[in-house]
Amino acid sequence: MQYRSDVEAADALKNAYQQIRSEIGKVIVGQDEVIKFVLISIFSNGHCLLVGVPGLAKTLLVQTVAQVLDLDFKRIQFTPDLMPSDIIGSEILGEDRNFKFIRGPVFSNIILADEINRTPPKTQAALLEAMQEKSVTAAGVTHTLAKPFFVLATQNPIEQEGTYPLPEAQLDRFMFNVALDYPTFKEELQVVKNTTSTTQAVVHKQLNAAQIIYFQQLVRNIPVSDNVLEYAVKLVSKTRPNSEFASPQVKRLLNWGAGPRASQFLILGAKCHAVLNGKYSPDIEDVQAVAKPILSHRIVRSYHAEAEGFSANDIIEQLF
Repeated sequence: MQYRSDVEAADALKNAYQQIRSEIGKVIVGQDEVIKFVLISIFSNGHCLLVGVPGLAKTLLVQTVAQVLDLDFKRIQFTPDLMPSDIIGSEILGEDRNFKFIRGPVFSNIILADEINRTPPKTQAALLEAMQEKSVTAAGVTHTLAKPFFVLATQNPIEQEGTYPLPEAQLDRFMFNVALDYPTFKEELQVVKNTTSTTQAVVHKQLNAAQIIYFQQLVRNIPVSDNVLEYAVKLVSKTRPNSEFASPQVKRLLNWGAGPRASQFLILGAKCHAVLNGKYSPDIEDVQAVAKPILSHRIVRSYHAEAEGFSANDIIEQLF
């Protein structure tokens, strides 16, 4: 796969993105914003957390993305009795009296961590090394994961019984925290029509693993101007109550702000968002377009914010 220039490659990525969107649209009705952020996280080499009530096609979306991108896909259903070895694999004694490592489902390109908050922190942490280092360690031996590697996790926000909220350190590993909403009346009509008949949508593969890795590198190569860099870093600094950039309102509404990883993801996400919209360098609008799902799970609201009904997104909007 050779392109004469990065500009030609960027155009190819934009075209591939549009084709991927139309293929996914054969199966998933609506959810345009969610699909956009999932694909941006993939091309930015990040992970994505999908939060929504049951029945909003979170699992179906991830399966469809894996199909269209021609990637190896594994689903892990998180339960309270799931063990770390059920995810990363374990050593067993073979017939030759030597131990051998049996790989777990984490050895795949796309991992669907279904209802990730249903398992205790010990098992949630088994994904941490995989998400950050793209490798897992078992019995003192480090095993490298296949590239590309993404964790797309789902979480149900309404049930609290039998759940274990994700620790802040693990939440920070996710590039995006995307909230799924109910479909509109027209969209739901279409969903019911599509799913209660015998017709089945056939999706066609658009990219393969090698092309995705190439486009991930392309996104990193995209130039970004100093004023956009400064805007992104300042935006993150504004979320920190003890920062010189924090407003009195932010100091009142937030206990903790976002860390440096948020600044990195803002720039990566803005670069990818720019290319997918036909631009060759991101501007401030691109940073703002990806800011809410990047910052919303990295800030901790104060008692005042919760009492006055300020959501994380309401506070982020005040920072623009």
